[in-house]
Amino acid sequence: MKVILLENIKNLGKKHEIKNVSDGYGRNFLLKQGLAKIATESEVAVIEKEKKAEETALQKMVEKEQEIAQKIKNLSLNIKMKIGEKGELFESVNEQKIAEKLTQEGFEVDKEKIVLDKPIKELGEHTALIKFKHAEDAEIKIKITEEN
Repeated sequence: MKVILLENIKNLGKKHEIKNVSDGYGRNFLLKQGLAKIATESEVAVIEKEKKAEETALQKMVEKEQEIAQKIKNLSLNIKMKIGEKGELFESVNEQKIAEKLTQEGFEVDKEKIVLDKPIKELGEHTALIKFKHAEDAEIKIKITEEN
């Protein structure tokens, strides 16, 4: 029996692959669990279109990520924070604050992609690494200054 896999299945294959399986395994497990469908000509054509659409979407995402990585490489962010009498910050600067500042600057970067050794708790210059899945990592400089 020929089936089209609808999900990645360990020891069998990846999503959208056409596989030959035994009739019992196909009917009693793969089809009932919604993990595959019978590979008819029309289903194969539909899957090919879906596959191409997914590849196009992935390619656009990769290009967008590479563009962002190039633009923010060696970027310097200036973040103004309230400080106390002794010069300490009232709150630390974490990945969330950096992501918000990048959004204000026009760069859409998820906070999960930003890597800090530890939250920033003092004035001065610091660095953060932005890890991209499909592009070269970028290092940005963060300057923490006093808010007036």
